[in-house]
Amino acid sequence: MNKQNINKIKLFLMGLENRFSENKSIFKSIHINFKDGLKDFKGIGTYEEGNIKYNFSGKTQILPINSLFNELCEDLSKYDSVTISYIERGSHILITGDNKNVKMTNKEVNEEESLNNENSQEGSLGHINETSTLLNRDYYIKIGKADDLLKEIGIMTKDGKIKNDKIRKYNQIDRYVELLEGILDTLPEDSTINILDCGCGKSYLTFVLNYYLTEVKKRKCFFIGLDYSKGVIESSKTMADHLGYRNMKFIASDIKDYAPDRNINVVISLHACDTATDMALAFGIRVKSDVIIAVPCCHRELLNQYSYEPFKHILKYGLLKSRMADVLTDGMRSMFLEAKGYDVSVVEYISPLETPKNLMIRALKTGDERQSIMEDYESLMKSLGAKPALFKMTNESWLSD
Repeated sequence: MNKQNINKIKLFLMGLENRFSENKSIFKSIHINFKDGLKDFKGIGTYEEGNIKYNFSGKTQILPINSLFNELCEDLSKYDSVTISYIERGSHILITGDNKNVKMTNKEVNEEESLNNENSQEGSLGHINETSTLLNRDYYIKIGKADDLLKEIGIMTKDGKIKNDKIRKYNQIDRYVELLEGILDTLPEDSTINILDCGCGKSYLTFVLNYYLTEVKKRKCFFIGLDYSKGVIESSKTMADHLGYRNMKFIASDIKDYAPDRNINVVISLHACDTATDMALAFGIRVKSDVIIAVPCCHRELLNQYSYEPFKHILKYGLLKSRMADVLTDGMRSMFLEAKGYDVSVVEYISPLETPKNLMIRALKTGDERQSIMEDYESLMKSLGAKPALFKMTNESWLSD
């Protein structure tokens, strides 16, 4: 290859070197194909602890990205042409060069991948239509493009079909992304979104959000999964390794013992039992999280506390008192968040036919604390003769700055 076009390729590689330094966590691989006449000489590089593990002509080296590109440029003069495929999660940069021309293109997937995805989607959708249980909607987590994710979290079979007994779960995770997309779009685009999942469990929705933000929305993000169970933490770490999701970490810890090492933009809590939801909300308030998302589970704490004289003839029925306690618990949680400066919405997450615990509380930090709402909240506590866990937790020592 002539010197002039080699220099053009060097400029493109300088850009890739900067890109790698900024986006190491989403780098997947680099494929290099030299041509000399009719002969091909192929090299492949994968991520190795901040460097590139590069195999070419039977030789494997661990190289910093700049050293790899220096070697590549030295080799260019020996060959007629080169094709360099730099692959990240959700994007593919292709550099081609010969003695006549040098070109760089940036696209989500290459033509071969698109064809495979279309074929995969056609087969999967055919299977789905047989079940007639998927929603009539344009899915956010699309079959074909998200197959690796869906297989890893157990929703899709190895041959690319949604499992019959996981269709409901597929609908739930997609609905989750739909409800969070708009509120996450309000966060600044020029910085990394740090998301803390409290009581992450198997972390399915964390993986789904990671995929969607990184590969669909092209947003820089980092996820922290927190759970006191070492077993589920190790399971989540294994799934992250399988998927190559390096922009996340999992910690076996109680939220009371966790001290974040970075600014937390989003706190999420899914189906945390009883006051565990309050603990996540209180933590989000304490760290001044921009967004707090909670899908509460069971409500026991307020049931045995509250009473209300005007409703005494209604609340004597245990079932009605229990349902009222559910409404009061989530209503007072939302009211407290408003008092702390959040704009709050309470929406239906999934159909009540699937589970009665189907509410999602979405809170977006929009301003300073609202003293008038806090006064109304405290007045309501007095009327009910109850002191909710969220109110108490914001005054406990483990939540003090």
